[in-house]
Amino acid sequence: MGDPRGIGAEIILKALAHPSITPLLPCLTIFGDRQHLYRTYHQLQSKASAPLCDPQNLAIRQVGNYDLERQAGSASFAYLEEAIAATLAGEFAGIITAPIAKAAWQCAGLSYPGQTELLAERSGVRDFAMMFVGRSPITGWQLRVLLATVHIPLSQVPQVLTPSLILQKLNLLTTTLKQDFGLPQGSIAVAGINPHSGEGGLLGREEVDWLIPTLEAWQAEHHQWQLHFPIPADTLWIAPAQAWHSHQHRGHTAYLAMYHDQGLIPVKMLAFQQAVNMTVGLPFVRTSPDHGTAFDIAGQGVADASSMQAAIALAIELVAARQRHTGERRQLVGTADMA
Repeated sequence: MGDPRGIGAEIILKALAHPSITPLLPCLTIFGDRQHLYRTYHQLQSKASAPLCDPQNLAIRQVGNYDLERQAGSASFAYLEEAIAATLAGEFAGIITAPIAKAAWQCAGLSYPGQTELLAERSGVRDFAMMFVGRSPITGWQLRVLLATVHIPLSQVPQVLTPSLILQKLNLLTTTLKQDFGLPQGSIAVAGINPHSGEGGLLGREEVDWLIPTLEAWQAEHHQWQLHFPIPADTLWIAPAQAWHSHQHRGHTAYLAMYHDQGLIPVKMLAFQQAVNMTVGLPFVRTSPDHGTAFDIAGQGVADASSMQAAIALAIELVAARQRHTGERRQLVGTADMA
């Protein structure tokens, strides 16, 4: 369910009431606080901007009994912890997380940058990445963007980016495209690090010194994938924007961005209501909406549940794709607040 002070419960109830999601209810379990879901339903029923799913129709797993105002960080952490444990035990095939407040975790003495890092630690995974997926409501084209670095200061990006990291992210990306999207081949556009991708070394030497040789070496061993690199970030996103808005244009299969804002500014400009955050490299599916807790509008009934709806739909798709490879058949779990 995420942070109980945010819009998690609201967007869960709205998303589950959507005609495209309601048939999936038997596959979904909510980890969180039962009374909070019922309270949200009754408080917003008369003023919500979209229909709400009656909690009586939902499978809800109660996690602890927290003071949701004073212990919001501890509560949202516990919701996710229990969902992870149940999923790793084989009870579920994936987790959909509603937004949490990182500051609330810190106040509760929980030293994790976010949900992604907790998911990876509990899963025993070191190679993982953040990927954003959005399907255009205009053309149906799907934008896929993986970030090489995530929540670090911009000043640290040049030190964190290394040949081994780029190779790791490319391997994660292609494995995910094959395993979760059924795409064993395609094209990948890789962003440059510096303005104009370094302009041949005049505006930075990372591309010349190691990025281009690294990508060339990877390409030589992976002929099924066509790399386009390094593309200056100020022109990289023209093609996906055209593919998003027009059937006459085609984008690449996926995009690799070097740092957080380089990838997320275009994603949110193009697909803010449709974008889904997924964690790749985990032994199970994990998706989440591409927005935060929205404390400023919580309890008003005006939250847009489109991204949560997309996160649920994508999780179901990804689980089905993995099951086609493994033959497994398990449930999908949405973590509390209904995350």
